[in-house]
Amino acid sequence: MSERSSKLLALYDVLLDQVKLLYKNDKSLTQKDLFDSVTSGKDYLLVKADSQADELALVEQFLKRDIASFLQQQNEYVLSHSPMLMAVENTLWHWLGEITDKSQVEWHELAQDFKHHGYYESGEIVNQGTMVCTGCGHETNIEFPSVILDCTECEGKEFTREQLQP
Repeated sequence: MSERSSKLLALYDVLLDQVKLLYKNDKSLTQKDLFDSVTSGKDYLLVKADSQADELALVEQFLKRDIASFLQQQNEYVLSHSPMLMAVENTLWHWLGEITDKSQVEWHELAQDFKHHGYYESGEIVNQGTMVCTGCGHETNIEFPSVILDCTECEGKEFTREQLQP
């Protein structure tokens, strides 16, 4: 890589760092806002002064692409933890569970029960059913594939699974 290319790449990295800093300080900024803010800064002016027109166009194109990618990654994280999205997901799993042939699911779960010798531990994944804590008898209904959490009553870690009612 030539010295000129290395210099442009280093300045480009500075521009991307500015994008991340701007977004960290104000999460309401759009792709256009971020691009406009960065392209009006002194580091961008350095890139502009040290590059030819075609290089500058390429830098701007890459900057727009990388800003869009950065915002998409940030929004995916936010959406995956959205209470509304989690509620919709749980509702859909509930509806699917209601229309499922529970006898087929029970056969699958019965095979899993044999593998576990009838006992499950927290941290394991179970599909459907009511998990009963062996310590206190507290029941937890699981409607879709989930990790078994410790008992909310006694913090027990061992459970049995009740049969599904077809």
